[in-house]
Amino acid sequence: MPELPEVETTRRGIEPHALGRRIVALEVYEARLRWPVPPSLPARVAGQRITTTGRRAKYLLIGLESGTLLLHLGMSGSLRVLSADTPRIAHDQFDLRLDSGRILRFNDPRRFGSLHFTPEDPARHRLLEHLAPEPFDDAFDAAYLWKVTRRRRLAIKQLLMNSRLVVGVGNIYASEALFRARIRPGRQALSLSRAEAVRLIRAIRGVLAQAIRVGGTTLRDYVGADGSPGYFRQRLYVYERAGKPCRVCRTAIRQITQQGRSTYYCPSCQQ
Repeated sequence: MPELPEVETTRRGIEPHALGRRIVALEVYEARLRWPVPPSLPARVAGQRITTTGRRAKYLLIGLESGTLLLHLGMSGSLRVLSADTPRIAHDQFDLRLDSGRILRFNDPRRFGSLHFTPEDPARHRLLEHLAPEPFDDAFDAAYLWKVTRRRRLAIKQLLMNSRLVVGVGNIYASEALFRARIRPGRQALSLSRAEAVRLIRAIRGVLAQAIRVGGTTLRDYVGADGSPGYFRQRLYVYERAGKPCRVCRTAIRQITQQGRSTYYCPSCQQ
C-alpha cells in the first residue's frame, strides 16, 4: 500500500505540472472506486484552475478555485503525469486533463482508491477531521508520544499505526523506525521510557524523510508520478528480510504477525 512517503513523492512529482494549470476535463472511466465518484464531479471541476497541491496523511489534496479534490491512492494506486495522447491501459480509472496538454492519470488495479471534492476547508472533511498529527508536526514530539502510550497495553507497533494518534506511519515504516530506535515491536506501549520516546520520534522522522528523498518504497505496483519506482526498499533494515542477517549485528531477522500484518525485527538489536 502506498504510504506517506509514496504519497508525498507523488505530490512533489505532480506539482510542477499541475500548479497554475486549468482543468479542461475530468474523464472518469470507472466510477466504482472505494466510494463511487459522483456523476456531477466532472462538471464541477471543469474549467477550474489548480491553485495548490498538498497532502494530509495519505490523501493528496489538489486545491482548486472553488474547493479541493481529495485523492486516496488506495492499496495499489498511482497518479502519473502523462502526455494527453498516451494510450490507456488496464485499470486506468480517470484522467484529469490539463490545459498544458498533459494529463494526471489515476491507475488503480484494486479500485480501493477514492476521489472526493469539498468546497470547504478540507481539514473539516469527514475523512480528515479526526486525523491525528503528522509525523513532522511540532505537536508530534517525544512528550506527546510518551503521554499517549501511558496505560496502553497494545503493542507499540500497533499504536504507531493508529491514525487517531499519528498519521502516515504504515506497516513498512513502523517496522523500520522501531529497528532504528532499538525497540521490539511487540512490547506494550506503556513500557516505553521517555528516552525511548525521544529515540522513536527521531527514528520515525528519519526513516520517513529518507524514504521521501529516494522516492518511496517499491512494493508490488507502486510507482511515482513520473512512472519511476521508489528506491527505499534497497535501504530496508528489517522489512521483508526474515531469515536474512541483520545489517548491524548479523543475527537472523525474525517475522511475526500482529493483527494480520507482517512485522519484522532483529531479536538482538531490539529490546
